[in-house]
Amino acid sequence: QVQLVESGGGLVQAGGSLRLSCTASGNIFRIVDMGWYRQAPGEQREFVARIDRNDISLYADSVKGRFTISRDIAKKFVYLEMNSLKPEDTAVYYCNCDVQLYGHFDYQNYWGQGAQVTVSS
Repeated sequence: QVQLVESGGGLVQAGGSLRLSCTASGNIFRIVDMGWYRQAPGEQREFVARIDRNDISLYADSVKGRFTISRDIAKKFVYLEMNSLKPEDTAVYYCNCDVQLYGHFDYQNYWGQGAQVTVSS
């Protein structure tokens, strides 16, 4: 019912920048929160950043000051601008959002398929 598609991943040298995008489509009445998580090989998925309907953002300590989350609610996009990338930022990055569907009163949570980000030293 809802599809999240990420784009913008790739390979970059340490200190470089990348911008991830995620677009949501489907039977969406309202998008509440949108965010990014990441999962490195052999590690658990971890929180990166999130932005709510009031454009209040929250970041993991490991990315504060380097990453910026933003959204275009009308176009159902969320972005993650990543600067000063480090090798430890290498992971698959997943888009995530809480959505209210048409005809529903509750919110449901959805994940994208992931975008690989690789930072070389």
